[in-house]
Amino acid sequence: MLLLPLLSLSALWGFVLNLTMGDAQSLLRADTLYETLGVTSTDLGVQLQAERVRSAEALTTRELTEDLGAQRARTDRSAADFEQAGAEAGDAIGDDLRVPLDDLTARLDRLGAVRADIDGGISSRLMGLEAYNHVLDAVFTLYDHLVSVSDLTIFQQASSLQAMGSAREYIAREHALVVGALVDKRLTEPERVAFTEYAASRKFLHARGLAGLDVPLRRPYEQVFASQPFLTFSSLEARIVKTGEPPAEAEVWKGAIDRLTAELDRDSAAAAKVLAARTSDAASGTVVKIAVAGGLGLIAVLASIIISVRFGRRLAGELYGLRTAAIELSEVRLPDVVDRLRKGEDVDVRKEAGTIRVSGSAEITDVGRAFASVQRTAVTAAVGQAALRRGVGQVFLNLARRKQGLLHRQLGLLDGMQRRTHDPDRLEELFRLDHLTTRMRRHAESLMILSGSAPARAWRRPVPVLDIVRAAVAEVEDYTRVNVEAMPVSAFDGGAAADLTHLVAELVENATIYSPPDTVVQVRGDQVSNGYAIEIEDKGLGLSPVEYAAINKLLSAPPEFDLADSDRLGLFVVARLAERHEIKVQLRRSPYGGTAAIVLVPRSLVTEQPALTAGDEDSRTPELPSRTKKALAVVTSGTHAGLPRRVRQANLAPQLKDDGPPEPEPPAERSPDEVRDLFSAFQRGTQRAREEASEEEPMSKGDA
Repeated sequence: MLLLPLLSLSALWGFVLNLTMGDAQSLLRADTLYETLGVTSTDLGVQLQAERVRSAEALTTRELTEDLGAQRARTDRSAADFEQAGAEAGDAIGDDLRVPLDDLTARLDRLGAVRADIDGGISSRLMGLEAYNHVLDAVFTLYDHLVSVSDLTIFQQASSLQAMGSAREYIAREHALVVGALVDKRLTEPERVAFTEYAASRKFLHARGLAGLDVPLRRPYEQVFASQPFLTFSSLEARIVKTGEPPAEAEVWKGAIDRLTAELDRDSAAAAKVLAARTSDAASGTVVKIAVAGGLGLIAVLASIIISVRFGRRLAGELYGLRTAAIELSEVRLPDVVDRLRKGEDVDVRKEAGTIRVSGSAEITDVGRAFASVQRTAVTAAVGQAALRRGVGQVFLNLARRKQGLLHRQLGLLDGMQRRTHDPDRLEELFRLDHLTTRMRRHAESLMILSGSAPARAWRRPVPVLDIVRAAVAEVEDYTRVNVEAMPVSAFDGGAAADLTHLVAELVENATIYSPPDTVVQVRGDQVSNGYAIEIEDKGLGLSPVEYAAINKLLSAPPEFDLADSDRLGLFVVARLAERHEIKVQLRRSPYGGTAAIVLVPRSLVTEQPALTAGDEDSRTPELPSRTKKALAVVTSGTHAGLPRRVRQANLAPQLKDDGPPEPEPPAERSPDEVRDLFSAFQRGTQRAREEASEEEPMSKGDA
């Protein structure tokens, strides 16, 4: 929050400093260029102008004098000094100056060819002078780029001085033409036209330069223009333009030109020094301004950083305290309240929803109070939800208990009706009604389990695993499709027998519902190192890995029961029962494509199965429908009706055993339906005999 303003302030300070430094660097660069290229290029221009005048005489007389050779040597030295100054300028030469500098260097390289044409008599007088004019044009173009400074006042004065220097060049061009014309006493028509152009350009540049110069720089030029040499030059210039002939008084022209150019060169040099001093002073002043502005700006930035850091640290401390309080609220206090409510504990809303203690600015304390309000609302809502869940659970529990009592009475009535019924068809219907009632009782127990209570059924002694599995299968609607395989003899704790029966029944019913009706559900069990494992396998379509993962997560850590998720009511019941007895239940894909549910009962609930004694069945077997009780009477192999089966010569020594004909195969055992019909017929015959006996007894008494 504080870093962005600081970065913006620092960037703005750097931008302003860079602009100011750019102005200072521009002025310092201009000063450097003046001391190097400016001075040497001025001398180079003077030497080129002098060589041009002597070349005009040579072009007219066609004679090469020693004076011309000496002047050419001076020009070459000046050109060499100029090249050396360009190397010394270095980085001060920018891209804007590189082009005119390269153009001037190229024209200086062609100066030898111009001299050769003059020496060979190839060039005419005007052509030779124009060749020097091109070189000097490149020099003045370089002058124009040397005055590129950011200070507007200095730039205006430098531009005006540049105009005065250009006017000085046109005077020199006029003088070169007149010097050549004084030899042969004539000006050619092209030379006259050129002279007229030079004179017009000179007047324009003088007017322009004087208009732009300030008083200190303009006054010396005004004195020159009012002097006798300039007045003499002006009159002679006007006469030449008018007549087109060189002046008759050659000495008067040369004297006026010499005195005038000397005064102009003196004033130009003085003005250049004044302008250089101004540039240096401006650069120094700019540097001072930069130092003051940059220093004050830096101090302001540093002060802002220090103040911001201190404020940021304080704000960070306040926010840290608020963050700590919020994290404690969201990760400790509220989860603890919810967990206590889930366990059924009473929670004091006023005590648990206390204020959040934070200190700092008004905004921080306001946020703290807002968090406290949120906490109070959340705790109140959680308590209300817990109370609602308890109320719903109590409703479930009351309804389930009432329903369970009625179902117990209904089972008793059905059992009595079965005992008094002799019609096989009527008895079959009563058995079906008995089975439906048993399933209804399991659903009532499911409501009790979801409400957090435990069913009332329990046994004091361990119950065999096979009895629990068969009792669970008997509570399933489509029990005829369930195949219970042989299991190792073992028993479960009697206190958990009812819950285990309920758990297995829910899984078996789930397997029968979600598998084709023409398939068989396999139930098998085995003693393992961690306890006893029961596996229920169907041949349905199975589920996706994501669905298996979600169901296994629910079975391992059952959440609060959601009334809207009634489709998974059986899984919630299984999860609650498994959590109550630390039983591990897991679903996975079967090799046949269906689903296999594995129930791992912990070793703490597995006990050794006791020997069966008469009268123990009610104390060890879960309550079953009457039909199932009768079916559980052909219980294990090797026995019949609970009694041991005699085997001939089983107790004789091997030497005494008879090797006679083999023992005939024992007759096949009757099915439960055959046993039921047999007992029903026996019961009806007995009942008929009792009724006949009761009818005959009064008749006998009457006869007596």
